Amino acid sequence: MLVVHGEDDQIVPIAASALRMAELLPQARLKVVPGAPHGLVGAYEETFNGGLLEFV
Repeated sequence: MLVVHGEDDQIVPIAASALRMAELLPQARLKVVPGAPHGLVGAYEETFNGGLLEFV
């Protein structure tokens, strides 16, 4: 499982979601996008897509 999360997500804070998910699923791979908000669109699409392709 790939978990991708924006480091600056103010809607769903990373500590309460992605970090916890990675802890609960030790086989999961966590990719944190520095400075990214909730949604990972616009300026962060390439980073997201690159991480997804790398994972696949």
